[in-house]
Amino acid sequence: MKKYKLQKAPFVIPTTDGKYIAEHFGKATDGNTQLSIAHMKAPPGWSEPFQTPEFDEYTLVLRGKKQCVVNGEKIVLTAGQSIKVNGNARVQYSNPFDEVCEYVAICTPAFDLDTVHREES
Repeated sequence: MKKYKLQKAPFVIPTTDGKYIAEHFGKATDGNTQLSIAHMKAPPGWSEPFQTPEFDEYTLVLRGKKQCVVNGEKIVLTAGQSIKVNGNARVQYSNPFDEVCEYVAICTPAFDLDTVHREES
């Protein structure tokens, strides 16, 4: 039995806002509830509602810029920078900039629509 799992076909999550989400490991891909890892591409002008997730979320920006508003504080990440947003913090992620933001998101425990607690627009 192999001691690794090579991911060649991540699960691409359908979206309606132009954002590309490819989950490599997590609930949607392999049922892992402890961790999710996703490759993301957020188009210029993209944003999502504020949320107060129960999980920690790490973001590593590969190219472009990503804006995070964490408990009212605005943070702009650029390529090569990363952030950890602790669970139960009120956060909004967006790309109000003119270029695509490509990044990796890691959630512990895994991302779950039932525990992200997105606010109504």
